[in-house]
Amino acid sequence: MGPLEGVKIIELAGIGPCPMCGMLLADLGADVLKIDRILPSGLGVAVPDADAFLHRSRQSIAIDLKRDESAPLVLRLCERADALIEGFRPGVTEKLGIGPEPCLARNARLVYGRVTGWGQTGPLAQAAGHDLNYIALTGALHAIGRPGQPPTPPLNLVGDFGGGALYLALGVVAALFEARRSGHGQVVDAAMVDGAASLMTALYGLRSAGLINDERGVNVLDGGAHFYDVYETSDGKYIALAPIEPRFYATLLRHLGIEPDTLPYSREREDWPALKSKLAALIKTRTREEWTTLLEGTDACFAPVLNMEEAPHHPHNRARATFVEHDGRWQPNAAPRFSRTPSAIRSPPVAAGEHTRDALADWGLGGDEIDALIASGVVAQRSASD
Repeated sequence: MGPLEGVKIIELAGIGPCPMCGMLLADLGADVLKIDRILPSGLGVAVPDADAFLHRSRQSIAIDLKRDESAPLVLRLCERADALIEGFRPGVTEKLGIGPEPCLARNARLVYGRVTGWGQTGPLAQAAGHDLNYIALTGALHAIGRPGQPPTPPLNLVGDFGGGALYLALGVVAALFEARRSGHGQVVDAAMVDGAASLMTALYGLRSAGLINDERGVNVLDGGAHFYDVYETSDGKYIALAPIEPRFYATLLRHLGIEPDTLPYSREREDWPALKSKLAALIKTRTREEWTTLLEGTDACFAPVLNMEEAPHHPHNRARATFVEHDGRWQPNAAPRFSRTPSAIRSPPVAAGEHTRDALADWGLGGDEIDALIASGVVAQRSASD
């Protein structure tokens, strides 16, 4: 029922941004067929099948892409696909015989989406790397952290998922939209370094205007300002305060019962350390729950800092079903929301090769062909005991 219902996408399984993109497109209703390796790749962090939430909402077939017989099979599937996404190093799919040229030769309307760390071109294109390396090259990593401390790795949200998966998904959907008008597909080159740089656009604007500088933890949005930071509570937990605008800051002071002259709003950097010290001492006098009772739902721009155990159970998240429970496991729900064609988690995470036989049949292969491919080892069907 999602907005991408009827769109058929092939995903050459990988790590990081490619499965995230596949999940997003599948949650939005696309029929995504994930082509997994028959043997584990040894890349990334091993996650049990039931907990690999990025692999939800789609079917999986297992193909030995190094076999000569695999390329004709993938190309045949491409004939029925609207898009293909892959996250290999530049040139790998070309060596496997399933690069953009042969795929587009089979299907001129195909959108061929590629996501890498450094991009398809450039002096670093062939170098190995991970999220932290890519965001290091954009200024994003340098900007995150406390004064006098090394940069803080922001999980792998900025490179893999923000700069990679989301930009690949946007690129694929945009190219699909264009292909319906022109009748021609194209290659989408999504690089995590490009996407992470794009996410920094507003910050580069602030720096250009002289409103922030390159020193960590002293700027308006990096914890330098007393009105935009995380504060420890009396029970060792934390709250987030972000009343950047004067009227919201006035609301905070009113709820705190503090006169503006005691803890004034200031945009001057030299005032921030002393004001932050005063505010920190005040916040330390109550528990996180007490501050939540006092401030949550007001215009003080407040939120308790929740861990991943707590977040699914917050009343707001529960009301919006921001997280959902499947088989006793909490995971983030599909996003964004649509008024007429709702997105949804369509199925639990899939194991590699779980749907090989059924999916190949759905994509036009005959039973005898499938049996022969399984017998030859080109594809594998995962059994219930695996």
